[in-house]
Amino acid sequence: MGDWIAVDPEVMGGKPVVAGTRITVEEILRRLAAGESPEAILEAFPRLTPEGLRAALAYAAGVLGAERVRRLP
Repeated sequence: MGDWIAVDPEVMGGKPVVAGTRITVEEILRRLAAGESPEAILEAFPRLTPEGLRAALAYAAGVLGAERVRRLP
């Protein structure tokens, strides 16, 4: 996760957040999926930096990239 993404059971129920904030990776992805621009997200969350936003996307890509699909018999 590096220095940008934190997981702590005491913060946002243990969901991955941008370190030093309560902004979840999930919230960033939901807003992007809804068509919100990165600039609008950064404006909505003044504590979020462009690097933090990119780190959230990289984290999500890494989690999905590590998924393994298994065929059921």
